[in-house]
Amino acid sequence: MSIDYNKLGQRIVRVRKMLGMSQAKLAEKADLSNNYISNIENNYSIPSLQTFLTICQALEVTPNQLLLGIDDKDEKYLETDISTKLARLTPKNKRLVHAFIEMLINEMTEK
Repeated sequence: MSIDYNKLGQRIVRVRKMLGMSQAKLAEKADLSNNYISNIENNYSIPSLQTFLTICQALEVTPNQLLLGIDDKDEKYLETDISTKLARLTPKNKRLVHAFIEMLINEMTEK
C-alpha cells in the first residue's frame, strides 16, 4: 500500500479547518514551523512518522483518519467494517459470531 501524500495534505487541511485552526496554530501545537505545515498540506514535504503522529495528536485524530480518511470511531464505519469481515467467514464461524452477539445483548439487558 502506498501513501497518497496529496490526499494526506488535503485531509490535514480539512480537519484543521473543521476545528477552526489556522496553520500557525497547528504549527504551534505540533511544535513545527508554519512553513513546514504548509509544505505538508501542499504535498511539498513528506512528514516523518514522528511528525505525522505529532500532527495527529495536535489535531486530535487517529492516523487512520488522516491516512485513509476513515474515522474508526464512526458508527457507520464500524457497521461496514463488521459486515465486510462477516462476509469472509464460514457459515459455522458466522453462527459463532451470532451466538456471541446474542450473549452480549443478553448481558446488556440484564444490567
